[in-house]
Amino acid sequence: MTNNKKSITIFIYFLFFAVSCSSNKEILIDENSTIYFGGDILTMESDNPVYVESIVIESGTIAFTGSLDEAIEKFPAARKSDLNGQTLMPGFIDGHCHFAGFPGQSVGAQILPPPDATVSDIPTLISVLKEWSTPENIKLTGWIFGLGFDDSVLEEKRFPNKFDLDKVSEDIPVMIIHISGHFASVNSKALEMLNINSNTLDPEGGVIRRVENSNEPNGVLEELAAIPYMPMVLAPKSEAAMMTFLNSGQEMAMSYGYTTAQEGRAMPNTHAFLEEVAKQELLKIDIVSYIDYSIADSLLRTEWYSPSYKNHYRIGGMKITLDGSPQGRTAWRTQPYLLPPDGAEKGYKGYPAIPNDLDVIDIYEVAYKNQWQILTHANGDAAMDQMIRTMSEVQQKYGKENRRDVLIHGQYVRDDQLDEFQELGVVASLFPLHTYYWGDWHAQLIGDSLGSFISPTRAALDKKMNITIHTDAPVALPNLMRVIWTATTRVSRSGKIIGADQRLTVYEALKCITDWSAYQHFEEKTKGTLTKGKIADLVLLNRNPLKVDLEEVKEIIVMETIKNGKTVFKR
Repeated sequence: MTNNKKSITIFIYFLFFAVSCSSNKEILIDENSTIYFGGDILTMESDNPVYVESIVIESGTIAFTGSLDEAIEKFPAARKSDLNGQTLMPGFIDGHCHFAGFPGQSVGAQILPPPDATVSDIPTLISVLKEWSTPENIKLTGWIFGLGFDDSVLEEKRFPNKFDLDKVSEDIPVMIIHISGHFASVNSKALEMLNINSNTLDPEGGVIRRVENSNEPNGVLEELAAIPYMPMVLAPKSEAAMMTFLNSGQEMAMSYGYTTAQEGRAMPNTHAFLEEVAKQELLKIDIVSYIDYSIADSLLRTEWYSPSYKNHYRIGGMKITLDGSPQGRTAWRTQPYLLPPDGAEKGYKGYPAIPNDLDVIDIYEVAYKNQWQILTHANGDAAMDQMIRTMSEVQQKYGKENRRDVLIHGQYVRDDQLDEFQELGVVASLFPLHTYYWGDWHAQLIGDSLGSFISPTRAALDKKMNITIHTDAPVALPNLMRVIWTATTRVSRSGKIIGADQRLTVYEALKCITDWSAYQHFEEKTKGTLTKGKIADLVLLNRNPLKVDLEEVKEIIVMETIKNGKTVFKR
């Protein structure tokens, strides 16, 4: 039937129902059940698109999918919700992101480059930070902060340093976090507060960049010289600040259609924050945490490690990081970068986060012995070689049944490594958003031929690997429609096509953030498709991604997000 005919059917039904109940003088409507109809309802259940005329939600669960006539017959008292031609599909599940960073991204100074914000040079960066630095904002954490500056896009083509950030403030500490999440730049006051000076040695797996021809820190911190400080800087200082952070970050997630978000590397402060807001029943969507290996042994033995959520929070496993950022040139490669970073010599290949294979084996062994799922961050092919040889050794001892271990990012993966990951049963959560944001930059760093193979989603899928795609937010905005667009077009900022042969179809990309992502998180029995008996996690889009031109996919917006049958966001 057309939508007009369906509307007539609804009208006739209501007329009949009103007459039949006239003796009671009121129409009894079941507020716990709703029939959605009148638009494209995309179930994501099959390898090809499947639509149903209606879906019934009852007490937070999908109770029925099928024809509208049958839905009305089976659920005569249900509320009726006309979609008015919009598209309803399963709620979005990001393959990898850092939910605890969403609040900082949404609350902090907006220092992302265009098109997400306005910072394309260092003077603009300084201006934006100064404008943000009101007493009200500073008291949230005690710091001036922002997430997402990008040296590859800045006109100066360099990292901002302490001399730049001292122009923002000499009295208040400043930290800005690189778009990769693997670097930070700080001012002189921050270096003083963090006790980083000329006598401070570089930590293993990190670098404190120095003023040329001296040991004086220049304010740029790499990897493990930066990452441990980030949660401390972004920690709200009061209960009111915590609520500001949580409400802002959660609203941002829901506005992009998230019904399940991942915290992809929970440090002690990160878990403490999420545990506290869960205890206070403040979470509106599901958050699954993966605990950094350094603290995993204790936290994965608590009640929070569970296949089911408690107040929308659970721990799903552990996380290990083997190298750094490809666009930041700390990803560990087998071949030298064509363009080394500042201070690096010719032949520079990046570096490992954990140099000794035996240490990596020990970490994997803890995960396998306890049947804990493990996510491995690896961007450079040398890091992935390390992942393969160490995980292979542990699998020989413990097997791989029902593991679903995950490769996170895999930007510079080689084709032969995909075969080995497939043999290991590894799920590949790839990051095709790089093709837009840094595709042109990768070509300068590693060359066109290798650069065209970043995030090779098609090759992985053709090898029968389980795959997902992700935002890695707050590395970028958690805009999953832009992720779909990049995975299907692979267009760079300059308009260049980055590996056309690695494109996904729009439907495959949607599977990556619904059905296949639910599988990655061991939640395929309850989420990811519009199937009777599953949780009623839904997202309403203003247009159908399968029925618009590819260029328009990134412009699609979320109109409503429904979690457990309840509207949590409405535009």
